[in-house]
Amino acid sequence: MNLPESLTPAAYLLAAVLFIMSLGGLSTQVNARRGNLLGIFGMILAVGITALTFKAASLPVFLGVVTLATVAGALLAARVSMTSMPELVAILHSFVGLAAILVGIASHLDPAIDRIGVELAIHRVEVFLGVFVGAITFTGSIVAFGKLKGLIRSKPLILPGRHLLNLGALLASLLLGARFLASADPHGGVGSLLVMAGLAGFLGIHMVMAIGGADMPVVVSVLNSYSGWAAAAAGFMLGNDLLIVTGALVGSSGAILSIIMC
Repeated sequence: MNLPESLTPAAYLLAAVLFIMSLGGLSTQVNARRGNLLGIFGMILAVGITALTFKAASLPVFLGVVTLATVAGALLAARVSMTSMPELVAILHSFVGLAAILVGIASHLDPAIDRIGVELAIHRVEVFLGVFVGAITFTGSIVAFGKLKGLIRSKPLILPGRHLLNLGALLASLLLGARFLASADPHGGVGSLLVMAGLAGFLGIHMVMAIGGADMPVVVSVLNSYSGWAAAAAGFMLGNDLLIVTGALVGSSGAILSIIMC
């Protein structure tokens, strides 16, 4: 749909303000309900204004996907008891991580976008960071969910030389990232990107498996921060200011919460 150029940024700015006010409201039990409502209104506004930017041909698909996801999320959340909320939060974080991976790969392969020079290099860095953090968040959150749910034993998995193993995977990811950035084809280097995603996924599994089940709430808080930074990276890839702001809010607040919990 054709919207005034100033409408979308203004709506995104209002939604960002509502998200900030929502975080402020959640700081006390007295204002928690109001904070939740402000966050809900902000998300409705964000999704609504995004829907209006779609072309008429693709709008039904967008609305159908959003409707199915909303119904599924509401039904699943309604069946979860309050004592199982950490499990729900953990599995939702995995969805954010997976979304960051898919957005990164899709934005890199998008044939409708041609970037050259510095613009291409910056975009590839955004893709690399989004996929890397997203993969760690995705697999780490699944392991955290499994430990909280009792599907995975809570005892820490301590492998010999585990720190060297993590360091090796990190260095290999960086080397693959350098190879990805150096690809001559604007849409090339997919193999390096996918292998790096696999290594990052291994890092997420290994790091969370090495932590005991009793500390999983702290791990979920850390993964909450990771999911925020992954969302912010996706915002940079898509050129979406609201996603950048929201991701930064989640990332920074999750980091602060993690420090407090530790």
